[in-house]
Amino acid sequence: MKNLVRLFACGVAVMALNGCSMFSPPADLDVRTTRQSAEGKYVVSMHPVPATVPLNRIHAWEISVATAGGEPVTGAQIGFDGGMPQHGHGFPTQPRVTEELGNGRYRLDGVKFSMTGWWEMKLRIQAGAAQDRVTFNTVVAEPAAERSLAAR
Repeated sequence: MKNLVRLFACGVAVMALNGCSMFSPPADLDVRTTRQSAEGKYVVSMHPVPATVPLNRIHAWEISVATAGGEPVTGAQIGFDGGMPQHGHGFPTQPRVTEELGNGRYRLDGVKFSMTGWWEMKLRIQAGAAQDRVTFNTVVAEPAAERSLAAR
């Protein structure tokens, strides 16, 4: 019985140390940074600021919203949700849109990826009477410096 308990404890420890590396994102995961919203009302783009996605650091993203015809959407209310679908948890922070930057661009602050792996970023957009939603997928990789240390 002691050996079974030790084996179980070792398995749990290995899973904890590996974190998200135990889960691979779906092979056909759509990671485009520009997408049409679910009902086709908006074309939305997202990119991190800075351009690379940091692990375990709070950072911002810029969101661009346009109508289906390409006109910038101003005065939109944008809600945020998301997390890791393979793990069943959300973000460790509460990201929110803090600023309208002009010309249909908005700043999303408070994003923190606490683990490597597949994350979903879900936006709810309302401008006037038009409401729609869009989901972006991103895969956060281990930083190169940490990857090289782990390989030793």
